[in-house]
Amino acid sequence: MFRVMKPKTEELLNFLLWSADQLLRPTFHNLTDSYESWVYRNGLLPQVTKLERLQLLERDAKSSADRLYRLTEEGRLHALGGRDPEAQWARPWDGYWRLVLFDVPTGQNARRERLRRYLRSRAFGYLQGSVWITPDPLVEERQILSGGKINVESLLLLEARPCAGESDAEIVAGAWDFERINRRYARHLKVLAERPGGALRTDAASKALLRWAAAEREAWLDAVTNDPLLPGRILPSDYLGQQAWRRRVEVLRDASRQLRTFKPE
Repeated sequence: MFRVMKPKTEELLNFLLWSADQLLRPTFHNLTDSYESWVYRNGLLPQVTKLERLQLLERDAKSSADRLYRLTEEGRLHALGGRDPEAQWARPWDGYWRLVLFDVPTGQNARRERLRRYLRSRAFGYLQGSVWITPDPLVEERQILSGGKINVESLLLLEARPCAGESDAEIVAGAWDFERINRRYARHLKVLAERPGGALRTDAASKALLRWAAAEREAWLDAVTNDPLLPGRILPSDYLGQQAWRRRVEVLRDASRQLRTFKPE
């Protein structure tokens, strides 16, 4: 689950992700004196304790140094937006669609809306009426319903394949708004291209990078949290998510090198 934290806590977690040797996995990083000083001046040190308490950040117990940290796997996933895009795109698909069909009486609008919010949070696609769809097995949904009496007239879970010539591409296009998803990724790519360059020799330069970092994270989260991150074999041909991800890895790697130049006046 993606936790909502205060901006400064998110800010520090994001910078720690940058500072890892690779964006793709959590690694140890020794903060430089100048960067640690910047963290202190910006009131971020209390956030370290908070991140440790949330088990998103940990110290290397084998090291005698106080400034050797490690992003936990949960911390890395949080910084990425709650899911690992590459793992999501690479997951296998068995060719079956899973459908949730429900018919909640009009007098139970709150219940219907809770169900819709849950399905949206799980990246289900809205196919038609009260029909929602996903390529993934309904493991969690079955666990939620287990032990309870199911009324098939109000809620039904199905596994199915199209049988009247419908293509998987048509199903994807009908269930998710990839034009809107691509617009979000296009905005994110634009923000990536706006990263301030040069060494961080002044407070003004560091603040400019900080403002960019906040804008980049906001644009990334806006895109990735609204993306179902479908298995690669059923992604639309014009999908921008993978391009944006690859470019993000490159830009944040450059930003990590830029952080190491931090020597304010």
